[in-house]
Amino acid sequence: MASHMTRRTALGSAVALGFAASSLGLTGKADAQAKTDMPAKANAQPPTVFTLPPLPYAFDALQPHIDAKTMELHHGKHHQAFINNLNTAAAEYPGLLNKPIQDILKDLASLPEAVRMLARNNLGGHANHSMYWQIMGKPGTKPDSEISAIIERDFGGLEKLQTAFNTAAAKVFGSGWAFVTVSSDGKLAIEARPNQDSPLMDGKRVLFGNDVWEHAYYLNYQNRRPDYLKSWWNVLNWDKVSERYKQAKAGTLVI
Repeated sequence: MASHMTRRTALGSAVALGFAASSLGLTGKADAQAKTDMPAKANAQPPTVFTLPPLPYAFDALQPHIDAKTMELHHGKHHQAFINNLNTAAAEYPGLLNKPIQDILKDLASLPEAVRMLARNNLGGHANHSMYWQIMGKPGTKPDSEISAIIERDFGGLEKLQTAFNTAAAKVFGSGWAFVTVSSDGKLAIEARPNQDSPLMDGKRVLFGNDVWEHAYYLNYQNRRPDYLKSWWNVLNWDKVSERYKQAKAGTLVI
């Protein structure tokens, strides 16, 4: 956090680049004297900083399904905390910045033990939330003909997908996520993960996912997670889901 960023001021003041380039903003080489417990890959990009992707819509754009204050806190406080923690860690372990996010997440065992759990929680949280902001924000959209056919094939229709997805999300004990993943042959599946874990950690592609940590819904729904899950489908941006599906099949979907 900011109070621990004394020798890391340059990181905190760096200018953010776009999330499209795997959420990493190029800012120049890190202090050569910093710890390098993780050796840099040959031909790896120079060290970078993690940046908070801008919310692609206003805080109140998802009301009444998700209230503006929840969105403001969720994006600006909770997600920003992951960014702060990652940049603090990267100042000590610059190798954390030498690979794309999805590559680090699927090879967490290769990280030094001192930074492994921090990366799992904070890099996982960064990836999950960056996806989450993208796939919401356009209430009223519907699955296009391609996605509708795939949902029918794999789940028996949209209503059955929603029921199965909400059931998986409701069963998450404590905090976690529910995801729809895409296999290499385009088949969809549902899985739930605890905390900030992600299917990316198994090398899978995420089509979309919903956050069931209490901070995602508690101001409006209190302990009524099923109500939040049901309402959340109203803000899913099916145009973005369709775009991500095409990227997943092409092998170009990053997070």
